[in-house]
Amino acid sequence: MSETGREQEHLKLLANRHTKYPTDYDPTVLETFANKHPDRDYFVKFNCPEFTSLCPITGQPDFAAIYISYVPDERMVESKSLKLYLFSFRNHGDFHEDCVNIIMNDLIALMQPKYIEVWGKFLPRGGISIDPYCNYGAPGTKWEQVAWDRLTHHDLYPEAVNNR
Repeated sequence: MSETGREQEHLKLLANRHTKYPTDYDPTVLETFANKHPDRDYFVKFNCPEFTSLCPITGQPDFAAIYISYVPDERMVESKSLKLYLFSFRNHGDFHEDCVNIIMNDLIALMQPKYIEVWGKFLPRGGISIDPYCNYGAPGTKWEQVAWDRLTHHDLYPEAVNNR
């Protein structure tokens, strides 16, 4: 069997026509596949405009757009598994800042990227919106400095907010 065939056997969710959506936070649904270009640095970006979680105090729903950008090393996250993983936050109670850090930590543990950032743009509740940002660069690499530079400059030119 070819390497591509073995890789496809490993991905259980992508071709599954009987997908079960997790109702509670579940990082075990995340799957990876081999990066065919590990010798090249490039960004992969996911835009997740329909993220939901619950306020851990009131139980009210929180809505956000989650942006995940990463520079892969050997492994990459499979997009359907990422969708199911993000869906698993639907009934999960955590603060906005915790959600983006949990997402980043789970993805680091899953695929050990060279660099990753997660930015949540939450819709307002009580007249205020919260946009937590976190990032990580692999220690001892050029990406560690990139992480610091992006963290200290990530919002110098904020977008015009006209939809919230």
